[in-house]
Amino acid sequence: MKRILATLAFAAVALANPALAATPLTIYTYDSFVSDYGPGAKIKAAFEKTCDCTVNYVTAGDGVALLNKIKLEGAGTKADVVLGLDSNLVTEAEATGRFGLSKVDTSKVKVPNGWTDKYFVPYDWGHFAVVYDSEKMKDPPKSLDELVNGDPSQKIILEDPRTSTPGLGFLLWMKSVYGPKAGEAWAKLKPRILTTAPSWDAAYGLFTKGEAPMVLSYTTSPAYHMEVEKTERYKAAEFSEGHYMQVEVAGVIASATQQELARKFLAFMLTPDFQDEIPTTNWMFPAGETKADLPASFAKLVKPAKTFIYPSEEVNASHKAWLDEWLAVVGE
Repeated sequence: MKRILATLAFAAVALANPALAATPLTIYTYDSFVSDYGPGAKIKAAFEKTCDCTVNYVTAGDGVALLNKIKLEGAGTKADVVLGLDSNLVTEAEATGRFGLSKVDTSKVKVPNGWTDKYFVPYDWGHFAVVYDSEKMKDPPKSLDELVNGDPSQKIILEDPRTSTPGLGFLLWMKSVYGPKAGEAWAKLKPRILTTAPSWDAAYGLFTKGEAPMVLSYTTSPAYHMEVEKTERYKAAEFSEGHYMQVEVAGVIASATQQELARKFLAFMLTPDFQDEIPTTNWMFPAGETKADLPASFAKLVKPAKTFIYPSEEVNASHKAWLDEWLAVVGE
């Protein structure tokens, strides 16, 4: 009788508060996605309108840290969806065996060179760039080589490639330009590195606090300052060699308790209700269908003349060796 009464009591509470009866969907993501200025809250509200569910975010710093967390948790992970890996990590992620087929039609995905991966669904893309404070730096570097060989007193804040997708992206950018001489280039750059932050969020926060005149970020980052702060103080330096590109993705965990709901979320990512939030909250280019035009500030952004991007299979095969090369010179 006590068990019956308890069940009836819970049912009454659930009816009074529908959120208690809703199916939980656990999404692992990076810190900035769910920050006050990120898209997390709006995405949560929009998706919950399409389902009898409650979206619960769990953060792990940055994108590489997300994959490390999934590896560490193994079959016991509580994640249903992992949002925040990128095109450099998809082969490594698939090799863990922790991700299931997305079963999402990605034929209309709008990213340079298209998308064919069966496990992961893109939700945005962009190019990495050195963003600088034009009030503190009147003559920014015009190439990666000028950055590497420039004035050591003018510091840059970078992200750690062991935990951060921008950090990994910069590692690959250096390798794209310098190849077998990347180690020598890191040694020349090291005096300019103020610190290596664990995540983009931490690095950019230090930059906007004035700790250094440069930070590794995106060509799209100045749009935030133009749209929200109404200033063109912060700019992206255009590098003559070209810029490295990133496609951000999400995937469903193969052992997820809510696989159908998780795949519904992946499909939702390509709809305007999700994609229209990307340019003005995640400050990247949308990867799916939109209804809203890009902000006017996007027309003022650097448009790289050349794009670098390694196949994820090559990144996976060489990841450890390239990290070891970086660690031998810069690692902290």
